[in-house]
Amino acid sequence: MDYGHELKFGLFPTPDASNAQRVVDLALLAEDVGLDLVSVQDHPYSPMLDAWTLLSVIAARTQRVHVSPNVANLPLRPPVVLARSAATLDVLSGGRVELGLGSGGFQDAIKAAGGPTRTAKQSVDALVEGIEVIRGIWGPIGGPAVQHPGTHYDVRGIRPGPAPVHRIGIWIGAYKPRMLRITGQLADGWLPSSSYATPDVLDDMNLAIDQAAIAAGRSPSEITRLYNIMGRFGSNDGFPTGSAREWVEQLAELTVDSGMSTYILASDDPDTIRRFAGEVAPGVRELVAAERSSSPEEPLALGSLTDALPTAPRAKATIEASPLTVVPTPAPVTRRSTEQPWDESTRPHRPAADPTRLYTAHEQASGQHLVDIHDQLRQELEQLRGIVDQVIAGQLDVAEARSAINESTMRQNNWTAGVYCAQYCRVVTTHHTIEDVSVLPHLRSAQPSLDPVIDRLEEEHRVIHGVLDGVDQALVAFVSEPDGPDRLQDALDLLSDTLLSHLSYEEQELVEPLARLGFS
Repeated sequence: MDYGHELKFGLFPTPDASNAQRVVDLALLAEDVGLDLVSVQDHPYSPMLDAWTLLSVIAARTQRVHVSPNVANLPLRPPVVLARSAATLDVLSGGRVELGLGSGGFQDAIKAAGGPTRTAKQSVDALVEGIEVIRGIWGPIGGPAVQHPGTHYDVRGIRPGPAPVHRIGIWIGAYKPRMLRITGQLADGWLPSSSYATPDVLDDMNLAIDQAAIAAGRSPSEITRLYNIMGRFGSNDGFPTGSAREWVEQLAELTVDSGMSTYILASDDPDTIRRFAGEVAPGVRELVAAERSSSPEEPLALGSLTDALPTAPRAKATIEASPLTVVPTPAPVTRRSTEQPWDESTRPHRPAADPTRLYTAHEQASGQHLVDIHDQLRQELEQLRGIVDQVIAGQLDVAEARSAINESTMRQNNWTAGVYCAQYCRVVTTHHTIEDVSVLPHLRSAQPSLDPVIDRLEEEHRVIHGVLDGVDQALVAFVSEPDGPDRLQDALDLLSDTLLSHLSYEEQELVEPLARLGFS
């Protein structure tokens, strides 16, 4: 269903604290090339740039683009303070602030940062209360005091204000049934990510939002449908896929068929951003305008929506599911090294999966993410082997090789809580490096029988970190020891055996739990 919303396009850069100016420069580029929105993730428990400080700088340096957290972490940003922060920035920026809002998905990290300890239900309850408080604070100065004697936010008699200069949209990042219902009941927008909600499940989620909106006496067309997209031009990974023209066709189809209308690209690449703004955005606008003009439809009134929704052609009674089709990658049969860093026969295994269990496309995608990111790490290993070959052949300086290794995902990861975690976050740009301290604790909590497997994975992560150190030490020895080339080749062979064995084991044990339990 096309809700008839205006098409908008935005940017979702990584708030990398190690290159802060580059983040601001990307935001300025977004304005220069004509994008409508710049949004940044909000993980106050991580060493990234603080979302509100960054958004304030971006708003001060730009004239036109709107800014928004994507999404604000409510448990660590009390709603009174969050409301005043958003309204203040809206006043100072001339009405260019929106509020992406989430219930806080990484409970262990929130607790570690001094935040409240809540169950999933309590987190959603707190979100509902928080929205009421935020909207109360946005009332006019001198208006009635905000009274919300809630369970999670006990606000009694606080004065409202400042009032934003435009109606700030509250966009909820929602995936599960109750959060979708709350979106339909209370929100101004729905903000999922393609890495968590692939295009094939959007219709079912939209239907849940629409039904909740109608039950609350609202028109579904009141709710903007935004979408964080994770594609790369010329790639079949993520969404959209393929060429710029294929992106245009995919996004236009998603607008006309599923009602999505604001597309926010997760990218830190200036060329990709320019192509997104210069080729994709105008192309989507053109195709959607042509489709709307050839099939003009006025937004349905509330009464007609109530009648039409159950028989809408794309609505489904249930989300389709099938057996798990994600296939873990086997480890190589032939080993390169004579050294064995661990005894593979002592590896524990997870309990057998229910053979009758079916998995939705969204669940399948969660399992596939692990394999996809491991494939990138396998590719990085091949690049590392190429670097070492160049060193041995005298074509590359040792210092350059060590720098390349230290900048690699494998080195930056430190293997503290899952090789896929930090890189997964870096690729999809939502919920980024916090997965290093959250994904495996989430799996432990959700399925305690996985504890032996997770313990072993974490042990192997530490071993691999040591093997990486060995490669670095062998590079040093290469220039000072007679057997330097042999030592370097041996160290790399050991890394290859160790890493590929571990990645295969991790996939065998975690693909099914991740499909069933998700990343958080």
